[in-house]
Amino acid sequence: METKRLLLECLAFSLPCYITFSTHVSASPNSSNFPKLSAFLESVLRDPVDSVPASLSDGFETFFYNQTLDHFNYKPESYATFKQRYVINSKYWGGADTSAPILAYLGAEAPLDDDLTGIGFLTDNAPQFKALLIYIEHRFYGESIPFGTLQEALKNQSLRGYFNSAQAIADYAEVLLYLKERFSAQTSPIIVIGGSYGGMLASWFRLKYPHVALGALASSAPILYFDDITPQNGYYSIVTKDFKEASKSCYAAILESWSEIDRVASKPDGLSILSQRFKTCSKLNTSSELKDYLDFLYSTAAQYNHPPTYPVTVVCGGIDGAPKGSDLLGQIFSGLVAYRGDMSCYDTNEFNGPTQTNLGFAWQRCSEMVMPIGRGSNDTMFPPAPFNLNSYNDDCSRAYGVTPRPHWITTYYGGHDIKAVLKRFGSNIIFSNGLRDPYSSAGVLEDISDSILAVYAVNGSHCLDILTAKQTDPEWLVMQRRKEVEIIQGWIETYYADRHFLKQ
Repeated sequence: METKRLLLECLAFSLPCYITFSTHVSASPNSSNFPKLSAFLESVLRDPVDSVPASLSDGFETFFYNQTLDHFNYKPESYATFKQRYVINSKYWGGADTSAPILAYLGAEAPLDDDLTGIGFLTDNAPQFKALLIYIEHRFYGESIPFGTLQEALKNQSLRGYFNSAQAIADYAEVLLYLKERFSAQTSPIIVIGGSYGGMLASWFRLKYPHVALGALASSAPILYFDDITPQNGYYSIVTKDFKEASKSCYAAILESWSEIDRVASKPDGLSILSQRFKTCSKLNTSSELKDYLDFLYSTAAQYNHPPTYPVTVVCGGIDGAPKGSDLLGQIFSGLVAYRGDMSCYDTNEFNGPTQTNLGFAWQRCSEMVMPIGRGSNDTMFPPAPFNLNSYNDDCSRAYGVTPRPHWITTYYGGHDIKAVLKRFGSNIIFSNGLRDPYSSAGVLEDISDSILAVYAVNGSHCLDILTAKQTDPEWLVMQRRKEVEIIQGWIETYYADRHFLKQ
C-alpha cells in the first residue's frame, strides 16, 4: 500500500517515479541489478547531451520524420504523428544510379547519440560497400518521444500502449521506404544492423519485412531468452564461468562474500560497518543494497569484458591483489576499487538513475519483454534469486496498472524450435555473439541454414563486433568482423545477380 501511495503522489505532482521492487526476484522489471541490454554500459549511467557529436559533424545530418503513432489500427487517434529522429551520412555512398547499398542502424533502448560514435561497423565499412548510412532512433527514446517527455509519456496509460517493438520496427520500415523514395534508391539493397535489444529488432525486422531489408546483422541478440527456451540461470552461469576462468581464487572469494556480508549486516551496527568498509555515499539501509550493487558490477564486467582492459581480469586482479592481511570483505572492496577507481565514496544507486534506458525499458519489460533471468541455489557464484512470474506480475501491476504478456514475443516473432522453423522460412541473418557475453546463453550459436548463420568469437563480449575498430583489436575480433563483411558482401552480390537475371 505504501508503494502505491507513493506512486499516486508522484504522478499527481508530475514527479519522476522510481518504484522499488521486491529484491528476492533477480529479474524484477525495475530492479537495479536486472542485466542491461544496452550495447554500451554508458547508456545505463547517463543520457547523452549532444544531439550529434562534434567529431561526427562532417557528413552526418540529422532529420525528423513525421511518424505514424499507431501502424496497426484505424481509429482517429491512430493517425496522429510525432517527430522521429534519424541521421544520414552519404559521404561514401555510390549513389542510386549504381544501386549502392544502404546500411541502416536500428536504434534500441537509448538515445541515438552514443551509437553515432560507438557503433563503428557502419562507418568502418561504408567505404568498402560505398554505402549510404542511416541511423534511426527508437520511438520513446532520445528526441523521438511522442508528445512531451518520456516521464510524461509513461504516465499516460493510452500513449505508452504504443511503446512496443512491433510499432518500433514498423517505424523503421516506414522511414526506410520513405528514404529509398527520397533518394530514388528503390534498387539499393538495405542491410539492417542492431546490437543487443537492437539486434533482436534487426532479426525480427528481416523476418517481418523481408521486402524492405535484404539482410540483417544481429549482434549479441538474446532472442531465445523468452518463455522456457533458455534456462533461467543462463546469464549468471556465464558470468560465473568468466570469473572462474579468470581466477579460481577470485571466484571463490566472490562466492563466499555474500554470506559474509549478511553475517556482518546482522550485527547491531552491521550496516554502519558495511557502509564504512565499502565507503558508500549513503548509509546502507539493507545488505541487499550492497549485494545488488556488487552483483551489477560483476555482471557488467563480464558482459562488457572488452579488450584491451578486460574488466573481469581487472576486478579479479584487485581481489587477488588485495593488501596483505586483508579479510574477505577487504578483498571484495579491493576488487571494487580496481574496477571503479579510487573514489571518495561509492554510490550504490548509480546504476539505477533516471536515464531513458532505465525508465523506458522498465515499461518494455512490464509489457512484452519478459526475460525470465534468475538463478537457483549453488548453480552460480551469486546468491539464489529465482525468477518468479507471480512476483514479477505484481511488481508491474503496482507500477503501471497492467500485467506483462510473457508469451507474446514468441507468439509474434517465434523462438521455439527456431532451427526447424527458420531453416525453411527465413534467410540472410547473421547472429553474431561473443561467448564471454552472458547474453550469448540465449543467442543463436549454430548455423540454421546456408544464409542464417552464427558467427561467434570464443573470447568476445557484448556487441563487441559492431563497435568501432581499433588498432589494438585482437586478431580473433578482426577475423570475426571480416567474416561478417564477407557474408554481407555475398548477399549483396547475389542480389545484384538476381536483378540482372530478372531483367533478361
